[in-house]
Amino acid sequence: MPIHRIGRYGVSQRYGVTMTVWDRPEPPARPLPLDRKRIVAAAVALADEGGLEAVSLRKVAARLDAGPMRLYRYISTKEELFDLMVDEVQAEILPAEPPGDWREALRGLAHGTRRAALRHEWLADLLGGRPTLGPNGLAVAEATLAALDGLADIDTVLRAVETVSSYYIGAIRREIARLRAERATGLNEREWQRAFGPYVTKLLATGRFPALARMVHDGTHVTPETSFTTGLEWVLDAVAARLDRP
Repeated sequence: MPIHRIGRYGVSQRYGVTMTVWDRPEPPARPLPLDRKRIVAAAVALADEGGLEAVSLRKVAARLDAGPMRLYRYISTKEELFDLMVDEVQAEILPAEPPGDWREALRGLAHGTRRAALRHEWLADLLGGRPTLGPNGLAVAEATLAALDGLADIDTVLRAVETVSSYYIGAIRREIARLRAERATGLNEREWQRAFGPYVTKLLATGRFPALARMVHDGTHVTPETSFTTGLEWVLDAVAARLDRP
């Protein structure tokens, strides 16, 4: 609960006594320095360990050995904290140097986001939705759009970026969901296939699922990274067909 109630013209009241900003006491000195950078780092560490459900302002405060109310001077809501966490991770996606062309830019964005999500699985839960407005998120967007500048009209460029981002966000969420399922069940993919293989074999033997049977018997198993890369290149090929200078 805030100590001061702010009135008009920058004047506040405390216990019914009118005070200006210069009259209001500063927060007492604490042995532990605190700033947004430390708060966000603690929140990211908590999320890396236990997912977004492990993150709250109270838990972050405990991690920093600070009082929860002290954090509210820096961050108002958990949603603001999530925004800051996403922007912190966006710094890992920023290209080290300008990409050589638009394909390299979009390819780097997709693979960079995937690598970041594999390091911070909670990121998959926050991808998509409204654009991120933090400095790192805006820098990522600027680098991406700059690589496509002049290759088509702006609406085509936006659709191209949206198409690629829709692909990699969906693919990343699918991969993270599988990793979480492995941890929840204690079975990796091969162990899961062995456990449910007899059931699937019995169903396929009925002849009701011929296309599925061909996929099971003749399909090539590939790693998640190979699957991601192949699908991404197909999407980039489709985007190239829409650009004035592919």
